[in-house]
Amino acid sequence: MPRKMTTADAGRLGGLRSRRALSAESARAMVCVREARKLFRANYLTCFWWARPDLVIRIDDVPWVADGLRKHGGRAEWRAAARLEQMLRPPSA
Repeated sequence: MPRKMTTADAGRLGGLRSRRALSAESARAMVCVREARKLFRANYLTCFWWARPDLVIRIDDVPWVADGLRKHGGRAEWRAAARLEQMLRPPSA
């Protein structure tokens, strides 16, 4: 019978580097989309009431989310939109 994974084993695995081959650009895009989805859900009632609630946000929709946050949100949403737009920009060399 195989041994069950303990919490210590899981923690050890979590500290290892991911084996998935992912470019830095793809990783940044994933983080940006994840943040946009989180902001869309959190601000749905105030900023995106007219959109479908089950809308799937993709990388092409991130500028739209930032625009909605700027148009209909307050100061916190304005700053979140700025963070999103900053994530979209390629890093300077």
